[in-house]
Amino acid sequence: MERYQPGQALGPLVKPPVTKTQLVMYSGASGDFNPIHTVDEFAQQAGLGGVIAHGMLTMAFVGQMLSEIVGVEGDLLTFGIRFTGMVRPGDVVTCAGTVKAVEDVDGQQVVRADVWGMTQKQERVVAGHAEFAVALR
Repeated sequence: MERYQPGQALGPLVKPPVTKTQLVMYSGASGDFNPIHTVDEFAQQAGLGGVIAHGMLTMAFVGQMLSEIVGVEGDLLTFGIRFTGMVRPGDVVTCAGTVKAVEDVDGQQVVRADVWGMTQKQERVVAGHAEFAVALR
């Protein structure tokens, strides 16, 4: 297992462009049927300029990156996100992070990190923190 160091980059995980079909599917999977996510006319009338992705979908992209880092033998201890921007169909979201601190605890390294997601325009759309534990070897 990799030994993490403060300042070390995490990721990136680059997601394919968000599609309207993906937003409809996520609406069904999440139970969030707010039409700002699926109906252009409604989202435009709401002042959004068109449909926007669910914030929780964007958070899930960052969660996927963390899950890939932690693996099946590690533990994701905390994960929190602020929504800071809108993701629209066609946007490519890149998820990344930076290790802030590492502590050895009971044969594991506990890693605290800042995490975020950005669009192809370098706009942060989610930002937050995570703490995970992975085995020391």
